[in-house]
Amino acid sequence: MTIAVLLSAIALAASSPAPSTETETGPSARIERDGNRWTVTFELDRDAAVWAFDHSAVQQNNRGPWRPGQWRVETPGVVLERAGHRDVLRATDGGPVPRQVRIAISPVPTAMEASYAPALLFSDGSVALHTEQYELFPLDDVEAAAALPPDLTGLDLPGGPVAMTWVDAAGPVLFQGLRQTAPVATDVNTYVLFGPLEASESPHLATVIDPALPDWIGRAIADTAPRYAAFYADRLGEGPEGRPAVMASWKAPPPGMTSMGGSVLPGLIAVAFEGEGVLEPSGGVADMFNWFIAHESVHFWLGHTVSYASGRDMWITEGGADLLALRAAQALDPAFDADAMLQSAVDDCAELADQPIHTAAARNENRAYYACGAVFGMLAEAAARERGGDAFTFVRGLIDANRDDGLLDGGEWLAELTRLSGDPSMAADMAVMLEAGTADPVAMIASLFQRAGVAHEVRDGRVVLL
Repeated sequence: MTIAVLLSAIALAASSPAPSTETETGPSARIERDGNRWTVTFELDRDAAVWAFDHSAVQQNNRGPWRPGQWRVETPGVVLERAGHRDVLRATDGGPVPRQVRIAISPVPTAMEASYAPALLFSDGSVALHTEQYELFPLDDVEAAAALPPDLTGLDLPGGPVAMTWVDAAGPVLFQGLRQTAPVATDVNTYVLFGPLEASESPHLATVIDPALPDWIGRAIADTAPRYAAFYADRLGEGPEGRPAVMASWKAPPPGMTSMGGSVLPGLIAVAFEGEGVLEPSGGVADMFNWFIAHESVHFWLGHTVSYASGRDMWITEGGADLLALRAAQALDPAFDADAMLQSAVDDCAELADQPIHTAAARNENRAYYACGAVFGMLAEAAARERGGDAFTFVRGLIDANRDDGLLDGGEWLAELTRLSGDPSMAADMAVMLEAGTADPVAMIASLFQRAGVAHEVRDGRVVLL
């Protein structure tokens, strides 16, 4: 049986690009379902040769764009194509894109590379659509779109946020925990549910569960997620406002496969299960699910309460979430074995850190943020232990110091490590790994572990944790 955990939390913690104040209105989008027909109609607020989509991540299976297979432009003279890292709308005659563009959409579940699934499908016909896939902005030409970096965080983009309206001919949609008829929202990051599924609420958690999901998973969600939320609140302090929610979908079980993928948004964990391997509870699947909820839940604090200031620093939230999740899982379940996952992080960082960690996304090597971020987290954990703390006290200090603006950058993280360890050489070497990469990652990691006091040995050209 192949077990694949398809995490897409990196984009979760990302800040949205800063909109320009050039206009007070901005474009709008009407997302509508009428029976089996889905459409999105954009009303564009200005003439522009190209409109580019903010969120244009690629599919995990082939690293190709997902929109061409699910979106079909119905407005004559307009094409949807790829330009660099972005999906764009362009007029075929070279002129401005018409002010109104209608697109037929066919939502399908798609595992994305470090981003949110555009759609979650449920066995009763309900469908949840991710809001940010409809954000777009104007550009002068295709060349300008192709020149944009993969991470738009902090860029001053033209136009304003898209005002979105959600309409289902069958009845109200579920938006931000409430059933509403044609809700309108701007600058939101969540899923909107079309269909009859309702949220079930408990004192600590709201859930939207696919009715075909195996019963044991539903019970595990109701038990596990609130326990992690309470644990993190105790160790990391005040988290986001409101009650967290879990939205779990299910796909018919392909033989010989077990897959669980998902992501966390402000106040919401979205997870999709498929495969015969999760029909009945097992130790391996339970551990996978336990760690998944642990990782995604901690993003409510390290990712939402405080996020990274720039996409290049996503190692802070992703590697940090990995390490904190493993420590939380060990605390709540003494039988949970974190050793193999920590060793995997060390091995993967040693493989990927010959190139700058900061630019891993441009190379489609997002694993570097998780793996090397966890390795760096082990250094911080060791420094904190020397002062009677642990990984949670290190992160809580950073969260508390940055609650006002909600942003944390790599310089602040490294400065806190230096303050605790008293050894500026560690931060200096980590900066080299972040900014330039290192010719010998194994030697660099071993040296950092030696100075920090992380038990290890170098064996056959590999750093092995002890």
